[in-house]
Amino acid sequence: MVLPLAAAFTPYDASHVGALVVLVVGAVVLVVVGRRLRGRDPADRLGRAMAVAMLATTLPLQVLYFTPDYWNVQKTLPIQLCDLASFVSAYALWTHRRWAVGLTYYWGLTLTTQAILTPDLDSAFPDPIFLLFWGMHVGTVWAAIYLVWGRGVTPDWRTFRVAVLATAGWAAAVFTLNVLAGTNYGFLNRKPSAASALDLLGPWPWYVLLEIAIIVAAWALATWPWVRGGGGAG
Repeated sequence: MVLPLAAAFTPYDASHVGALVVLVVGAVVLVVVGRRLRGRDPADRLGRAMAVAMLATTLPLQVLYFTPDYWNVQKTLPIQLCDLASFVSAYALWTHRRWAVGLTYYWGLTLTTQAILTPDLDSAFPDPIFLLFWGMHVGTVWAAIYLVWGRGVTPDWRTFRVAVLATAGWAAAVFTLNVLAGTNYGFLNRKPSAASALDLLGPWPWYVLLEIAIIVAAWALATWPWVRGGGGAG
């Protein structure tokens, strides 16, 4: 018997809404548990278990993207910021290094969340790509929330600067790759063919510059609550 092909992913269908519910419920649980573990578990065994879980979803996803059924040079190279955020978040969960927590916070809560709300995903539940995609993206956001609100490893102006410089370096490298390979990762070289919010920001390169300004302003606002009164580090 030939099995029917799996349906394509549909935004905000039952599986998408279910993933969002899991994200919210899990985030609340991780904040509560993380706060209770402060001072009791300096090795952060839960964080290290989460780091292993992150790699257990991220690495197989990247391997699958290189197989013939899924490979597409235009979409599946592991160079999107969401890909990098997932690896950085695993390192942050394991080490609590502040720069890594900062990148997880800024990239995870402002960029990975966009991929969660408006996913660029073709595979529907229960395709392995679907499961690993949501595991990676939800896990990155959980890592940011657990580390910052749960464990109390908060960002400051130094981590803000690291995030801005790291993102600028990524943009320069990916822009160059796009030119050489004819790709368009990050939509840095042209807008997506379908209508998007980038249409509100004008033509290239102005929409890229405005997008950068908006992101930097949003990250500054996301830093300010943690440093007000104390001035922050750096």
